[in-house]
Amino acid sequence: MKMHILSGGRLRMRANVYLPDADRGATIELPVSSVLLRHRQANVLFDTGCHPSVAEDAQERWGGMAKVITPIMGPSDNVMAGLSALGLCPEDVDIVVNSHFHPDHCGCNVFFGKAEIIVHDAELAAARAPDSAIRGYIPCEWDHPMPMRAISAEHDLFGDGRIVLLPLPGHTPGTVGALAALDRSGAFLLASDAVSLRTHLDRDIVPRNTWNADAFIASLREIRRIEKDGARVVCGHDAGQWQKLRTGADAYD
Repeated sequence: MKMHILSGGRLRMRANVYLPDADRGATIELPVSSVLLRHRQANVLFDTGCHPSVAEDAQERWGGMAKVITPIMGPSDNVMAGLSALGLCPEDVDIVVNSHFHPDHCGCNVFFGKAEIIVHDAELAAARAPDSAIRGYIPCEWDHPMPMRAISAEHDLFGDGRIVLLPLPGHTPGTVGALAALDRSGAFLLASDAVSLRTHLDRDIVPRNTWNADAFIASLREIRRIEKDGARVVCGHDAGQWQKLRTGADAYD
């Protein structure tokens, strides 16, 4: 199995959303990732990043959310461009796993019409709830006609231990990570916003955009256990880590 880390865009936000002690006016740049796992049975995409249109007009697609999240990527900085550079198109993706349904993690779902979407059932319920808009859920990003499978517990995608989906709630009710076992590169935990920045894991920092702090801290404890067992944690939006990762065609295997 090969793992390609692809860019899903780039954002700017107030730093104190992620680092509560940051100066009020400080901002932070956040890379957005999508990860292609080329399993022998299927091509699996973990998260789809931002919709390309937000690079030109975020308010048109995101409404009021564009006031707090500013896309700073170009119009070709998205997962489709990343797949194209690998000689693939959206139709080559069999399964899309969404760590959660915030728009920077499912914004390109609409392009993967032949794929099955997998999400945690608690996340689906949160996105469908009456107060979903104030919690960052935008229907045009996640509510599509392609088949959707909701999981409720740890789920071995192919029954071979290669891609295991793990509930890691806290950031949202149904945040999930993916534990990918590679032959030569070892194990990687794709943590998404269960660990947006490495410092959250190192210092038990709870970001302001957290749904449930107790659940978040419990997920951090589980992630530390997984890391202690030898997995490398890939954070959801850590710019320093992004610079050190292999990306694009430079795959892990």
